[in-house]
Amino acid sequence: MPEASAAPPHDTDRRIDLVVRGADVHTLDPERPRASALAARDGRLVALGTDWDIEGLVGPGTRVVDAGGRMIMPGLADVHAHLGFGGQAAAWELNLPPMCGATEILAAVQDRARSLGPDEWVVGGVLVSPVFQAVGTARMLAALDEVSEGRPVMLRDDSLHNRWVNSRALEILGVDDTTPDPPAGRYVRDEAGHAVGLLLGAPATDAELAARRAVEDAPGRDLRSARTAVAVLNSVGVTAAQDAATMGSWLDVFTELDRAGDLTAWIVGSMPAREFIESGPVGPELFDTAPRRRSPHVRPDFVKAVLDGVPMTRTSKFLEPYRAVGDEGGGVAGDDYAGESLFTDAELLLLLEEAVARGLHAKLHATADGTVRQVLKAVQRLRERHGDGPVFHLAHPEFVHPDDVARFHELDVVADASPVLWFPNPMNGVIAQQVQDHYMERIWPLRELHEAGTRIAAGSDWPVATALPNPWLSIETMVTRRNPDSAFPGELAPAQAIDLTTALAAHTVGAVEAMGLSHETGRLKPGMSADFIILDRALFDIPVQEIHATQVLQTWFAGRQVHSHNTAGAA
Repeated sequence: MPEASAAPPHDTDRRIDLVVRGADVHTLDPERPRASALAARDGRLVALGTDWDIEGLVGPGTRVVDAGGRMIMPGLADVHAHLGFGGQAAAWELNLPPMCGATEILAAVQDRARSLGPDEWVVGGVLVSPVFQAVGTARMLAALDEVSEGRPVMLRDDSLHNRWVNSRALEILGVDDTTPDPPAGRYVRDEAGHAVGLLLGAPATDAELAARRAVEDAPGRDLRSARTAVAVLNSVGVTAAQDAATMGSWLDVFTELDRAGDLTAWIVGSMPAREFIESGPVGPELFDTAPRRRSPHVRPDFVKAVLDGVPMTRTSKFLEPYRAVGDEGGGVAGDDYAGESLFTDAELLLLLEEAVARGLHAKLHATADGTVRQVLKAVQRLRERHGDGPVFHLAHPEFVHPDDVARFHELDVVADASPVLWFPNPMNGVIAQQVQDHYMERIWPLRELHEAGTRIAAGSDWPVATALPNPWLSIETMVTRRNPDSAFPGELAPAQAIDLTTALAAHTVGAVEAMGLSHETGRLKPGMSADFIILDRALFDIPVQEIHATQVLQTWFAGRQVHSHNTAGAA
């Protein structure tokens, strides 16, 4: 073991706050991959080495933690999460169990409705895609009306792009059978032309705004939601996260927490170019506020644009048509419909120029090969004009044309791998019903992207697709492409599996580099923030099929413990 990277000699008289010893430390620092002890002062690491190396740094006021031989690694990073929505869901809302069917959903709504006042909204989710599609009938709308007992209801689907609402909510929104569809969305109607309560795309934002207007003390609620969101992330080992659609109000909440010393994660903001899910100032009006909303751990450094929707509702933009409606054989869609982009090429270039002019980077939602190609084309223009400075994330690259894989590396575009969907599950079952078979054979082409030299950064997209984030499930299934739940057997595009080291990098160093935090966190080395986690198992010494069950025994952020899993034998 090399000598410890100890504090400079002239600093040895300063107190060391924390020493952790008796550990199996995986630093992810190529200059010192392993250690058994570490020391921190004022929230920063000052030394790593053997227990013997670090012992001499222990002083009268040093907190000493014995890890009991447990594995320690840097805190994880989540490059794509919706912290406001995740925190709200965890702190306030109706949380529906995974695979909950219509009968269970209606019963849960009725229980919640009876606990509320007559004008309070029942808000919750998520509805998995097959259920969301099935409830789009007049009969199910009537059933939702009955169990809600007159209260407005809004339930989110697992893509977070769409909502199921009842008749009271439609009334509040001013929607009836004659209301025209907005440009970027749709009110689903039955064969008789009656609205059935499914809101696709833009109308979902209207519903969210209406529900928020009914909340008393919204600022106080947002503060608790933000605290809850960060606590949830800390509990699974995440100490850095990029919020994927950050309105100014949420930036204010996180900076308030940070300036009070109560924020326990790095937060990178992605400011929307257009209204998406929530309402408020967007575009340049919001971008120009970034400098005053910045704080030590809050970095509003990205803009966000949504170029298409999701494949389940045929709102993604493909290069080839969707299946024909009712086609179960994988044939080409008879109407040649392949979806549409929400941005023209000129609009996208203008947005990126506005971001670069302000020193900002861009996260671009593009779920299908059509919009992926549109993003790559725009980035090429920006690289020609501005060089390598700006960072571009391509979020949700589920479907990438083979000809475009190498362009990610050539243009230095980050593959924002989120949500965690690279294994058999209900959402992929619905996607397979919409797209041609060859698309599913290469879905989430992580191996191709990695082998081409692409920077892969992993994210949860929480609360999309999952009630709670689980980076350990994400890591395992990047390697196996299998669902640990035996109810969903088989593999999904197994040729796209990657190795464990690469999967871990996507959740640590790869993600923090993509977020602009590589000088702060993501590795354990002197000078970096003391952000680390203690695990209940050694990831490289167990079958990969067990990684999803990993428990984080302790999470440390900036040298202080911010999570503890109370279990026998924990460090």
